[in-house]
Amino acid sequence: MKSLQETYAPHSCCFGCGPANAQGLGLRSFVEGQEVVAEWQPSEHHQAFPGMLNGGIIGSLLDCHSNWTAAWALMRQQAAEKPGCTVTADYSVRLRRPTPLAQAVHLRARVVELAGDRAVVEAELSSDGKVCATCRGTFVQVGPGHPAYHAW
Repeated sequence: MKSLQETYAPHSCCFGCGPANAQGLGLRSFVEGQEVVAEWQPSEHHQAFPGMLNGGIIGSLLDCHSNWTAAWALMRQQAAEKPGCTVTADYSVRLRRPTPLAQAVHLRARVVELAGDRAVVEAELSSDGKVCATCRGTFVQVGPGHPAYHAW
């Protein structure tokens, strides 16, 4: 099954989720009901200290996953065939506990506010059934003149 990224942005070079970035994280997000979910397996070079995932990588995963959640929700709200390009206006990550490197992490995100060209998204990253990090952010659809416009 194709992810949102592979379906709508196969040429994206985004470090976190761009299918065309061979050195990126390769995050793949999927719609599941009213939420967007993903599973991602860390590698040893993603560690902050032995056996634990780097907080910056956690932030990148939550940012990209939340952005795609917003893009999907805005696409549905606008009854569009494909999502417009969305960018992060702000986001805040709370690291709640160390995230083990040895197993896959699971991401789950949902839109909590949707108005006009923006969506507020809440997301979490868990490992071994425990929430390790949470995120809340605002994501905005951009138009001509913005550097990200048509970058997907």
